Amino acid sequence: MKAVILNKNFQLEDGFAEKPQPKNNEVLIKIKASGFNPVDYQMLENKLERKLISSPILGRELSGIVIEKGTSVTQFNIGDEVFCGSSMGSNGSYTEYIAIPESVVSHKPKNISFEQATAIPSVGVTALQVFNRLQPNKNDTILITGATGGVGSFLIKLLLAHNIQKIIATVGNEENKNILLKMGLQSHQIINYKNDNLIENILKANQNNLFDFGIDLVGNYMSEITAETLKTNGTYVDVTALTTQEARDTLFHKGSIIMNISNYAYIVDKNHEYYKNSFKEISRLLENNSINPPNYKIVGELSLETVLKAHSMLKNNETKGNKLIMIH
Repeated sequence: MKAVILNKNFQLEDGFAEKPQPKNNEVLIKIKASGFNPVDYQMLENKLERKLISSPILGRELSGIVIEKGTSVTQFNIGDEVFCGSSMGSNGSYTEYIAIPESVVSHKPKNISFEQATAIPSVGVTALQVFNRLQPNKNDTILITGATGGVGSFLIKLLLAHNIQKIIATVGNEENKNILLKMGLQSHQIINYKNDNLIENILKANQNNLFDFGIDLVGNYMSEITAETLKTNGTYVDVTALTTQEARDTLFHKGSIIMNISNYAYIVDKNHEYYKNSFKEISRLLENNSINPPNYKIVGELSLETVLKAHSMLKNNETKGNKLIMIH
């Protein structure tokens, strides 16, 4: 089968792989679309991320159709339309077919396309973890940095669907501001991080009050901004692991709770139910129209050229609020 392969020199190339045969507990999926995430190229460049590579085929999320199933599979039938993350015990999604345990696969919501479904697994599960662990209420004040990225956009949809309105979000341009306006935020809730007096502007938007929760989806300098704008004993949500020493010092002196968000922890624990339950909850919200699926952009068809183009767009922040998708 056709695949984009990672060679021994950690370079990607067009190639072929043997079509997998599903084990007793697995379904074989004909991939219709796969998604791109920053970790895909970070695995090629970062030694820490490289340790997580378990397959010469990268790619972490997909949608498709079940074409075969193992003898013990009970939740799926041939022809079922499904979506899932592929990093919980399988090869990657930059290929034509994938065999994956049924425990981490979910039925695709009937009211969305394969491309829309592919845009959900990584950002949706991460955003849902943030929401579930914070358990915010309508009186909580929330700062979200990098709000038009995949996780930020999905998280804002979750918050608004639960009538949580006291949100201040940062963006870098008018185009991204318009994305948040269309989601339902008001103009005064959206702050351009490139303007002068950023901390003052953020606090002014929050009626000159410090925040209960700071959800940092950017890291580095923005981790310092987030830390400075938190209340004493406030909660800093770290999704990037890119906090600076200055930010950590500020958080320590404020007695802040630091909540690290990691889906990888559930992979290590082999807690497949975490993913299954997350996908079910997201599907429920999509099917009853509580939230809309993510915006997406099709980069191209399955090929090395498409993969390299998508990686470049991610590295250079050229996604414009879209999830990048490859069709198969």
